Amino acid sequence: MRARAQGPLSGIDQRSTPGFDGGKSAGKAALKARGALLAGLQERLYAHGRSGDPRSVLLVLQGMDTAGKGGIVKHVMGMVDPQGVSHASFGKPTDEELAHDFLWRIRAKLPAAGQIGVFDRSHYEDVLAVRVHDLVPESEWSTRYAIINDFEADLVAAGTTVVKVMLHISTDAQRERLAERLDRPDKYWKYNPGDIDERQYWPAYQEAYQVVFDETDADTAPWHIVPADRKWYARLAVTELMIEALGRLDLEWPAPDFDVEHERKRLAQT
Repeated sequence: MRARAQGPLSGIDQRSTPGFDGGKSAGKAALKARGALLAGLQERLYAHGRSGDPRSVLLVLQGMDTAGKGGIVKHVMGMVDPQGVSHASFGKPTDEELAHDFLWRIRAKLPAAGQIGVFDRSHYEDVLAVRVHDLVPESEWSTRYAIINDFEADLVAAGTTVVKVMLHISTDAQRERLAERLDRPDKYWKYNPGDIDERQYWPAYQEAYQVVFDETDADTAPWHIVPADRKWYARLAVTELMIEALGRLDLEWPAPDFDVEHERKRLAQT
């Protein structure tokens, strides 16, 4: 229900719904049904973490402004138990963060055992925004692809399943969403005048994203490009990706570390 990051980004229709033939109503119904399955799998992951299993899942969300990253956090991860989810959003680095290597702040927010971690923007900003706006020399950011690959390979080896998603929105859809924020007082807080300025860099961002896919789409930590002009579809597609990732962990309920019958007898005596 999504495209693996293969071939040119420009060839993907942002309004398409690959893998799903229904419309918006059917998509919302499917999301609700699949959300129940996702919640059950997440609870098992959390239970395993409480039982000493070191495994975790990291969902990396990237995309242009208004692509729907916040909506994924709210409408997809909102379907699971919040105590098993950690969320981090990486914006402009602080002075303290700039005093360390670019992965320092990322490592500090990695999910604990049994957790699903969600990065709303991530370490990829250091080869996207940094590249587009010439924030550091090319000789510096160009080395980061290999560093990121090694970093993610280490995460996977240590038991973290990495799910990387680029929410692929069109310029027209972004314009509509920005206009909605200007038309509705309850959306003013989401509007950032800088988003208009960033639209001028759209081609540069598309080029930067393509290089990211070319350089960091690994079998152990693949990229998935999700058409995002239709919010309902993007949310359903990410839900399916998370179900697949958790399903591959083969999570049965943890066995008890106590004698069940003995505890039943003890309980009956109280």
